[in-house]
Amino acid sequence: MTPDNEVRFRGCLDDVAAYKPGRPPARTDGRPTYKLSSNENPYPPLPGVLAAATEAAGQMNRYPDMGAVDLLEALSARFGVPTSDLAVATGSVALLYHLLQASCTDGDEVVYAWRSFEAYPIAVQLTGATSVQVPLTDDARHDFKAMEAALTERTKAVLVCTPNNPTGPVVRRDELLAFLDVVPSNVLVVIDEAYREFVREPEIVDGIDVYRDRPNVVVLRTFSKAYGLAGFRVGYAVAHPPVVAAIRKCALPFGVSHVAQAAAIASLAVEEELLERVEALVTERTRMVGELRAAGWDVPETHANFVWMPLGDDTVAFAEAVQAEGVSVRPFPGDGARVSIGEREANDLFLSVARAWRQ
Repeated sequence: MTPDNEVRFRGCLDDVAAYKPGRPPARTDGRPTYKLSSNENPYPPLPGVLAAATEAAGQMNRYPDMGAVDLLEALSARFGVPTSDLAVATGSVALLYHLLQASCTDGDEVVYAWRSFEAYPIAVQLTGATSVQVPLTDDARHDFKAMEAALTERTKAVLVCTPNNPTGPVVRRDELLAFLDVVPSNVLVVIDEAYREFVREPEIVDGIDVYRDRPNVVVLRTFSKAYGLAGFRVGYAVAHPPVVAAIRKCALPFGVSHVAQAAAIASLAVEEELLERVEALVTERTRMVGELRAAGWDVPETHANFVWMPLGDDTVAFAEAVQAEGVSVRPFPGDGARVSIGEREANDLFLSVARAWRQ
């Protein structure tokens, strides 16, 4: 029992675990270190994007445009959706927090596959709702039949991460549409497409195509991964106006900085060049998966900018072995490690440890 003279907080905070960022690499012998723990784009900003951000920084004494009008118009033109169907925030994860805050409360349930993005249980718990975690299939994919069975009258939202973070497989169009057909129309379905630009699966679902005639579908995307703006935190949601209005009501005032808005607009203007970098990362991803499988690793299909190492109880020991070579990866103790696709030198160091581990 909390003493009367202590500050009291909501009970839902008692079991909330803090979000754990990817660990930075550490070495003291002077050799290079590489961070493969946060799914960052390893390329530096393009000159035009850097110039736009630098110019915008000259107005740091002014508040940013709270409505992000220019950015919304650029996104509208790029994806063929009205600005009334768009919301922006400090990363797609912030949009998820806002959306769940707007829709969920004590006694509600949110269904999602597990393991998936580690922010999901935190975002759900902070609303007072309950997470209903549905185990992935043996090949690290969403089990939609099991997710369907998990729906109840208390379900307020369903989260679908595609490609799934941290395991990598993508959700295919036919399986998602079949699932959406059985989800009640008053249940929000959030399609989290943070890694959409890295997908090369022909049967991929495109969330923006799906949302158009389904008022309960929300699509989340980000500039952090493919566009290389992780440090600026810009994400966007695509949804029907009532959903967007709810998100905007919960958003922090002036959340997306003027510099971030300028960088995002400039990135859309040079998207073709940026996506050439994405293609190079996809090529490197293919090499890494091939090398790992050749070494005896049973790694699942991945359509993101990372690979999943199903290590189980060996996860922490493996992460420490890679760290000893100056490369940090993202361990999930008891399950596996997620390894970002980075510079070739970093990838080669990681592969050398992975090969030795299997011998």
